[in-house]
Amino acid sequence: MEVFLSVLLILSYLVPTSGVLFGSKPLYKMPHTSKYAYKTYYMEQQVDHFSFANNDIYKQRYLVSTEHWGGFGMPILFYCGNEGDITLFSENTGFMWDIAPEFDAMIVFAEHRYYGESMPYGDDSYKNKSMLSYLTAEQALADFATLIRYMKATMKDASGSPVVAFGGSYGGMLAAWFRMKYPNIVVGAMAASAPIWQFTNLTSCSRPYEIITNDFEKGGANCTKVVKRSWKVINSLAKSDAGLSEITKQLRLCDKLKTQEDANSVKDWIKGTWFNLAMVNYPYPANFLAPLPAWPINEVCKHMNNAEASDDVILMQVASALNVYFNFTGNQKCFNISSNAVDTLGDLGWSYQSCTEMVMPFCSHGKNDMFESFPWDIKAFTEGCQKTWGVTPRPKWIPVQFWAKDLEMATNIIFSNGLLDPWSAGGVLDEISDDITTILIPDGAHHLDLRTPNAKDPLSVREARVLETVTIMKWIKSAV
Repeated sequence: MEVFLSVLLILSYLVPTSGVLFGSKPLYKMPHTSKYAYKTYYMEQQVDHFSFANNDIYKQRYLVSTEHWGGFGMPILFYCGNEGDITLFSENTGFMWDIAPEFDAMIVFAEHRYYGESMPYGDDSYKNKSMLSYLTAEQALADFATLIRYMKATMKDASGSPVVAFGGSYGGMLAAWFRMKYPNIVVGAMAASAPIWQFTNLTSCSRPYEIITNDFEKGGANCTKVVKRSWKVINSLAKSDAGLSEITKQLRLCDKLKTQEDANSVKDWIKGTWFNLAMVNYPYPANFLAPLPAWPINEVCKHMNNAEASDDVILMQVASALNVYFNFTGNQKCFNISSNAVDTLGDLGWSYQSCTEMVMPFCSHGKNDMFESFPWDIKAFTEGCQKTWGVTPRPKWIPVQFWAKDLEMATNIIFSNGLLDPWSAGGVLDEISDDITTILIPDGAHHLDLRTPNAKDPLSVREARVLETVTIMKWIKSAV
């Protein structure tokens, strides 16, 4: 999806759940062939589940596989779609496909409204804030609940099937909230890398960048020193036209930098890339956000190893490191700073959600991390949202709506977090009750445990999957 925003949406310090900086264009197009067998369906949904003034309907896309389903009484594994085309998540959630035969389970991937093909108002869905006003987590959860009830009522032998919700990242947040809000619909939820506490007054806004820094420190002795120095080099060179030309040349940028603001955009782009790398620091080659080698941060840090080099060499090192993320396949002649992710991630929709209810504070103190210092400025954030979308954020709403940290009454939820993942900062890391399972994966990045099992998976993620499988089986047996 190509984003038409004329400005970088909010400020350099905001990174959405997908890890994609607002205003970015897709880095590359995901292949549209599937390695899994499923059928595609569409269901008519209410655009507005919570009032009687709007009776508009739209078609929600969902994918169904009954290949391993055992029929009556056998479970349904239900993925809560997040901010993107649902086929992207079906291809990158191999854990569900892997356990389906063991559970004799049906698999369902439900697309989130306003993403992929599930557009309430077609091409006009993003036309104005009135059309977009139904893009909320609450409406999406109501879609999921309605879809499950519809499937149970219309599919032969499905009425007695217990449903387990799954999700990763924002989808993991939705899975957890689904169980909390609709415990009569789903018997449990697996919420992988779900930053349900990355909200105002719940989590330190600087913690994600400290985690990224720790990842890069493990990648190489001088890696974070080169990154930290690179900001100063860019700032110094950006003071003159000759310096801006030098930045353009050394970083191999497609478009020549002309102003200080252009240089700031370059820094935002680099910062977003380091964030993304930490998210997808997987132990094997993968292409979730971009085609990358195994342990990509280690590969990146091989290029950033001399913190005492001259300014031009510092930039050359950074350029070589960026090449691992943006040009691992060798097809790119230059770097486009408006490119940051795959075309199936909905950074446009997420920017709107971030400006309404999904307000996640980010900041850096510049002391315990490798980034420049920047504050969380809710006033500036709000002004950016009003300018771009004409909406005013409600930063305190999600903690009210979804219980903040008061989860003692919640049951049958798995919260798994890879500690290499910057989003683990906002995750549930401590034990809350006997009815909530908390799993920490020291060697795991962003929802690694949801991905297809791989021979190169660390022991910690293999052990996590075993515990997840046993726990889910317990929920299902208790429900039938």
